[in-house]
Amino acid sequence: MGVKIIAKNKRAFFDFQVLERLEAGVQLQGTEVKSIRSSQVRIADAFITINENEEAWIHNLHIPHYSFGNIHNHLETRKRKLLLNKKEIQKFQHEAKSKNLTIIPISIYFKKSYVKIEIALAKGKKLHDKRQDQAKKDAEKKIRSGNF
Repeated sequence: MGVKIIAKNKRAFFDFQVLERLEAGVQLQGTEVKSIRSSQVRIADAFITINENEEAWIHNLHIPHYSFGNIHNHLETRKRKLLLNKKEIQKFQHEAKSKNLTIIPISIYFKKSYVKIEIALAKGKKLHDKRQDQAKKDAEKKIRSGNF
C-alpha cells in the first residue's frame, strides 16, 4: 500500500515559489472520506491559516457531498483542522510572518488508509517571474524535442 494521489494544486507552482514542504493529516468526517475516495476534491482555491491557539486550519477545500449520504452529510467548503505537531505549526507560523510568506496546499492523497495533505511555505511570484519560468520551460521543451 503506497500513496494514492487524489488532487494536485497545479496552479500553486505557477503562482508561487515553493520554499518548504510538510505533510499533515486532516481531520475529516466519515462522508468526507468516502467522497474523497471518489477523487472529486478541488484544492485550487484552498489556503491555510494558523489561529491564536496555534491550530492550523484549511479553508475552501471543496469536498462534494457523498452521493449515497443522508441528511447528516458534510458541508462542502467548511474549514478543516490540520493535524500537525506544535513545533511544526510554530515554525511555519514564524516563517510566514517574518518573511511575509503564504501557506498553501500542494496535494491531497491517501497514505495507507489515512488522508494526508502536503502543505508548503510559498512566496508569491510577480508577473516577470512567471514569464521567466515559462521561458525556461519552453526552452527545455525545445531541447528535449530536438527542435532548436
